[in-house]
Amino acid sequence: MKIKVEDVTFEEFLERQQKALSAPRKRPKTPNPVLRKLVKTLSHNDLKKVGFTYEKVGVEKLGKKEPCLILMNHSSFIDLEIAEYIFADRPFQIVCTYDGFVGKESLMRSVGCIPTHKFVTDVGLVKDMAYAAKKLGNSILMYPEAGYSFDGTATTLPKSLGKCVKALGIPVVMVRTYGAFHRDPLYNNLQLRNVAVTAEVNLLLSAEEVEKKSTKEIQALIEKQFEFDNFAWQRDNGIIIDEPFRADCLNRVLYKCPACGAEGHMHGLGIYLECDKCGKKYELTENGQMKACEGETEYPHIPDWYRWQRECVAKDISEGTYKLDVAVDIYALIDTKSLCHLGKGRLVHDNEGFHLNGCDGKLTYEQKPSATYCLNSDYYWYEIGDVISIGDIHVQYYCFPKDAGDVVAKARLATEEMYKIRRG
Repeated sequence: MKIKVEDVTFEEFLERQQKALSAPRKRPKTPNPVLRKLVKTLSHNDLKKVGFTYEKVGVEKLGKKEPCLILMNHSSFIDLEIAEYIFADRPFQIVCTYDGFVGKESLMRSVGCIPTHKFVTDVGLVKDMAYAAKKLGNSILMYPEAGYSFDGTATTLPKSLGKCVKALGIPVVMVRTYGAFHRDPLYNNLQLRNVAVTAEVNLLLSAEEVEKKSTKEIQALIEKQFEFDNFAWQRDNGIIIDEPFRADCLNRVLYKCPACGAEGHMHGLGIYLECDKCGKKYELTENGQMKACEGETEYPHIPDWYRWQRECVAKDISEGTYKLDVAVDIYALIDTKSLCHLGKGRLVHDNEGFHLNGCDGKLTYEQKPSATYCLNSDYYWYEIGDVISIGDIHVQYYCFPKDAGDVVAKARLATEEMYKIRRG
């Protein structure tokens, strides 16, 4: 999938930004039934290929026209097809990012999508969700993790989620998928694997329980539901993935060598991950575990390797030695007409947060560590490249590092760790 891009001058960008800021926020629209039927048909074809099945527990207690909040773990694009298939008889709005609206806003709104920005405080979003549920009588599909998982475990959830559920006052349904991550892991450059996909659909909270429970209790309950480990699930259930490309680009996630400590020297190709500095080589086995070709396997389990990298980043931050300083191509999103290509610049990330300079000194943007609990980062974003995105409710800057190695995962880890320190 690609996105519409335009080369614009910085002056043109500022003019478009002013127009976007003065534009009124649009209300959600009830999904067009014809479009929904089309989406369901297309989804059915894809889901048939993966032998999709699902189980429901307690969902029959919901009224046929009773709106609910559907929370779902986020693994890959097939998640949306799963939701459309499961809830085909229940009209629902879909909370999604503004970039998905670029070049097709009318279509996205007709399908029932509600736009927002990832990891940015958006009061208007809660109002839109309340309008959709209470005025339109529709359910709402939301992926609270916002970003796809890098290492197969849950990404950080917003601490405001319990407040949002409490404000809506409607039942909460949880959808958890199995196999969706392994079919199309983010690091693997959109190469699909032959993996069966299933789902569990549970009524997590009734409207009465939402009313009785405290915000903290609701938050804790939802966070518990989002505790999962896809690679452990694969190992424990004997799921075999024997595609010869399964380790392609795994270096995006496992960027640091546990043998020599070098960063940016890992190279994933075929079924192997190798450090081109010390020569240590690992195989990604068919059951999803790492195995050293020679010597000790420091971290057989990928999430453990990733967790070690997090600990290393946290140590660098505490010692004041963490710093990312890279040349980037800068794009910006301020409306749904197109993604604006602004030119070249430099992105710096250290203990003071992000600092972006570009457009021959005309663009300067700073983001403090306390601004966001996670980083909007992605691999091969809209087939442009690996990206680090920063910004606020008014503008998002998409920075594509040039000749900097694998820095996206580390930047996300650093953002999360700095936020924890600043917010206690």
